[in-house]
Amino acid sequence: AVFLDGRDVTHTPPHELASFGVVQMPGGKGVFPALTVAENLRTAGWLDEDGFAERLEQVYALFPALRERSRQLAGTLSGGEQQMVALGQALIMRPKILLIDELSLGLAPTIVEQLLQALEAIRDAGTTVILVEQSVNLALTVADRAVFMEKGEIRFSGPTAELMRRPDILRSVYLKGTAPGSAPARTQPRATATALAPGRAVVLSVRDVRVSYGGVAALAGASVEVEAAEIVGIVGPNGAGKTTLFDVVSGFVSPTSGSVAVAGTDVTGLRPDERAKLGLARSFQDARLFSSLTVVENIQVAMERHAAAAASAAMSALWLPQVRSAERRMRRRAEGLIELLGLGAFRDKFVSELSTGSRRIVDLACVMATDPELLLLDEPSSGIAQAEAEELGPLLTRLRSEVGCGLLVIEHDIRLLGSIADRLVGMVRGETIVSGSVDDVLGDPLLVAAYLGTSERVLARSGQLVTQSAPVRSSS
Repeated sequence: AVFLDGRDVTHTPPHELASFGVVQMPGGKGVFPALTVAENLRTAGWLDEDGFAERLEQVYALFPALRERSRQLAGTLSGGEQQMVALGQALIMRPKILLIDELSLGLAPTIVEQLLQALEAIRDAGTTVILVEQSVNLALTVADRAVFMEKGEIRFSGPTAELMRRPDILRSVYLKGTAPGSAPARTQPRATATALAPGRAVVLSVRDVRVSYGGVAALAGASVEVEAAEIVGIVGPNGAGKTTLFDVVSGFVSPTSGSVAVAGTDVTGLRPDERAKLGLARSFQDARLFSSLTVVENIQVAMERHAAAAASAAMSALWLPQVRSAERRMRRRAEGLIELLGLGAFRDKFVSELSTGSRRIVDLACVMATDPELLLLDEPSSGIAQAEAEELGPLLTRLRSEVGCGLLVIEHDIRLLGSIADRLVGMVRGETIVSGSVDDVLGDPLLVAAYLGTSERVLARSGQLVTQSAPVRSSS
């Protein structure tokens, strides 16, 4: 049973719960993508028209970027900006109880700090806030009390300080692999750029790309190069144009100017499927898989373009020997990827049954199955448990070594990105302002001010800020 102020609301429909002051901010897809930012915020005023203009101004004051993009379709925003819109909608509804699923999902450290300050003010004004959060550092920064869940059961409930004194829960369950005496989950951060092999092929070349939405410049001259078997990380605040750059490279958005070349071929005017044939693969934040298929079936589907008889529907329908032989090869390769990525326990499970972290690994298996020359990863650690994020670094470096492809990675986890990247590219307001070693990029004053700010609480949560003068800090 569920009780609200002594009232049984177990079977109360959502819209009535909202009228009682219970407001949920969903993780990830919390906006109407076909509506503008202003229209999304306007929909949140359905409960209470009085004072809407004042509450809207409060949201714009909290997130100035939303005012600038008020006429832009919400579906074209970055993941972090969509998260801002979703929280703005929740605040406009004047919640008594605010349920937040994954506050930090897709957000830069400075924006997370703004949200935490806003939540603390909301809490101090008398609103109860219940936060689901995978980053244990962030959750324990803001929470008065912690509830630890595992497999549908509550393992712990009490003060956050007491939870930190329970290594039997945090270490053995949540932060597996980080207990004393265990092997490190990640490689050491790279302080300098890795020396590149002479004459190594350039698999991606983006030159002075520009894109505008509703008069707002999403990209204002972005340029980046990735060489074969090189890992390049992209860092920058929300609204810097990182996801838009991925959309341009993968063919989902056409630039107003500039050029994109994949494996030496100009693909600026090509469709996404034509780019895929040249070896371009992309992983999205939300792990876009077939939920009604099993893990092994999803991986086999990803191999479709390599199947010799895939182009002939008639041969497949007749189940000819060539088709059977191709199916066996695909099955063997899928089994190899399952073994390589440790997915054996989930092999025959439907994707809909998997956790977010497990789906992320399946998604990586699928992109590896395409044998890409270039792989774009959009925040691979977003929305997964901290223990799973700890394993991503070795997994991505293994992916690079096994497939030999170039990787372009957007990631807000500074420690994770610093541990795997050969080079970093810093973006601010649609431009690439700095490129080079981890030290050089994370030491750039303009990027640090825009991305991390100056708050010690932000720096402590954001992982290792690798600069010449900054000390090593704990990971988020």
